[in-house]
Amino acid sequence: MEGQNQNMKILCLHGFRTSGKFLQKQISKWDPSLFLHHFQMDFPDGLFSAGGKSDIEGIFPPPYFEWFQFNKEFTEYTNLEECISHLCQYITHNGPFHGLLGFSQGATLGALLLGYKAQGKVLKEHPPFKMFVSISGSKFREPSICEVAYKDKIDVKSVHFIGAKDWLKLPSEDLATAFHDPLIIRHPQGHTVPRLDEVSIEQLRKWIANILFDNNDGISKGEEHDEQETLKVDTPKELQNNIIDDGNNNQINALEIATTEEEIPKEMQNKIIISNNQINASEFAGNELKEVIQDKSINTQN
Repeated sequence: MEGQNQNMKILCLHGFRTSGKFLQKQISKWDPSLFLHHFQMDFPDGLFSAGGKSDIEGIFPPPYFEWFQFNKEFTEYTNLEECISHLCQYITHNGPFHGLLGFSQGATLGALLLGYKAQGKVLKEHPPFKMFVSISGSKFREPSICEVAYKDKIDVKSVHFIGAKDWLKLPSEDLATAFHDPLIIRHPQGHTVPRLDEVSIEQLRKWIANILFDNNDGISKGEEHDEQETLKVDTPKELQNNIIDDGNNNQINALEIATTEEEIPKEMQNKIIISNNQINASEFAGNELKEVIQDKSINTQN
């Protein structure tokens, strides 16, 4: 059954001043049987080149991008309408898409698109989206946007990853309330695409199995059992040691790098600069993820 739903596309929107390739690398830490075996994942770059320093400089190679710009309070936005228009054109030209996935700024933007579509503001000819994966997302704060996008509960199956040490924890919880019957998966990490423990993996498997079962493209009632069995793939042993549990929380640094020092290649440790400044929770994505890449083959030279 592997690959039979590859016509089901998910549009994946990266975080602030990173890239589609970086989000693809972040998602690769998850068991491929969760998403990659069932969906075609599309990782475009943001519309605009990064307008300032990226938090992943020296960790992942450029170029870096952003979807739109904003003020410190995240109440005023620059180029947002242009960004929405660009994404709608991209979705129309490359779709249809079954769902959206986003990290941080990308998750916030994805939720906005779903809310606007539900109110008939955008993508009127596109089929309804069936799923949404939010990782460290939040709501927009400008009242005229909120009154439209979050007017009613968004009737799209959604899963929201919320980190105990994420500076966007509360905004992420607030975003989940905008959706009908959201699944919330909590993790002990910070502002990152988290490594998943066994409980979280099982929750996500069941959520995906329900989406696959509801899909009209080839999964019939009689095949439900087979699909469930397909999704029950044990986590590879080589990945089990990479799962961060509560006992290792003290190894996560003040900027929520969400990795242990042991995972950082020695040749990289002197390149990671930790800011002494306190993260302002009202500054959306002002300190985007400092995700350490474990694949030592990636060129980290800018």
